[in-house]
Amino acid sequence: MSPSIADLTLPQLRHLVAIKEQIALLETELAAILGAVPVKAAGPKPAVRKRRLSAKGRAAIAAAARARWAKARAAKAPKSPAKPKRTMSAAARKLLAKAAKARWAKAKASGRKTLAAK
Repeated sequence: MSPSIADLTLPQLRHLVAIKEQIALLETELAAILGAVPVKAAGPKPAVRKRRLSAKGRAAIAAAARARWAKARAAKAPKSPAKPKRTMSAAARKLLAKAAKARWAKAKASGRKTLAAK
């Protein structure tokens, strides 16, 4: 287990600081040789300016979007006319009503209150 900094003696701390300074010096020399930009210490990031779009630019984008949608709608195949709703003739309705009344009359005659089979 390595000792913590609080456990080091004064001469050990001085030696530690000297080594850290040598490491920093060697890193800057190495960066100079390699042509690299020295690494800066991490600090607060600079504020990023929000990019604004002019009203003219927004209008141009909106117009282009409207044109794209109009083109897409025009390219869509036209719908076939809807089939007319099928209606039942009055005679057919009368036949169905007559059959329903007969079913109910039969059910009531047998003492049932619903048409569901038991």
